[in-house]
Amino acid sequence: MRRTLRVAAYAVVVRDGQLLLARSRDEHGVAEWVLPGGGMEHGEDPYDTVRRELEEETGYLVEVTGFLGVDSGRHTLTGRFRRPVDHHALRLIYEARVAGGELCHEIGGSTELAAWQPLDAVPGLVRIGLIDTALRLWRERPAEGHLKAALG
Repeated sequence: MRRTLRVAAYAVVVRDGQLLLARSRDEHGVAEWVLPGGGMEHGEDPYDTVRRELEEETGYLVEVTGFLGVDSGRHTLTGRFRRPVDHHALRLIYEARVAGGELCHEIGGSTELAAWQPLDAVPGLVRIGLIDTALRLWRERPAEGHLKAALG
């Protein structure tokens, strides 16, 4: 089975009780909320990745204020010619604050909309699981930066 690895960096940005999110479409075209961020380019530092991705997806320039932790997961995906792929997603979660720019929507990218959502409304949104993981890291701030270790 072919194996792939994707390293990505995301940010939790909370302001006035609201979380900055982006909306994209899943493989079936269903709109879902995602955490702003994305894949690292070869040779790029993840700190720079999260800043670049936030600007691309939301229009905001952000200041990274901390590292919250790591989310790591493996899934079997369908690859080329319908062959299974063992995919490993390594996601680095940062905390950031808006330092400039204006809210705008990405054009021609992986997301279609950026918006502030009230923190208490997030559980009712159609969203990817990474949002829940990131918010838990943000709230609990485990010293190890890993939720499984924090459950220990």
